[in-house]
Amino acid sequence: MAKTIMVVDDEEDIRSTVKTVLEKKGYKVVVAVNGDDCLKKLNKCKPDLILMDIMMPGTPVKEIIPKIKNAKIAYLSVVRTGEAEREELLKEKNIVDFIQKPFDIEELLSRIKKILG
Repeated sequence: MAKTIMVVDDEEDIRSTVKTVLEKKGYKVVVAVNGDDCLKKLNKCKPDLILMDIMMPGTPVKEIIPKIKNAKIAYLSVVRTGEAEREELLKEKNIVDFIQKPFDIEELLSRIKKILG
C-alpha cells in the first residue's frame, strides 16, 4: 500500500517538483497551497506525512500545526533558523523533521524514507 504524503507550499514550482519526485518513487501525493488548504484537504485524506513550508500567506503555520492530528509533519524552510528556534519548532509532538530549502532531492527522499520507516 503506497504511503500518502501531503506537500503544503505556496510556491508552485516546489509543489510540482516534490510531487513529481515523490510519485516517481511510488508515493501517493496530495498538494495544498497553504495551511488553510491543508486543513480542508485533511477532511478528505489522511496522509502518512505532511511536508509543510514554514512561511506561507494566510493563517500562520504555528496556528495550523496544533489542528493537525494523527499525521507526522516535516517542516520545509528556506529561512535559516538558529538552534533555539529550531528546538521551539520541533516541540510539537507530531513534528518529525526540519528540512532546509533548497534541499537535495536524494537527501529529501532519504529523510522521508527514514520518517515513514
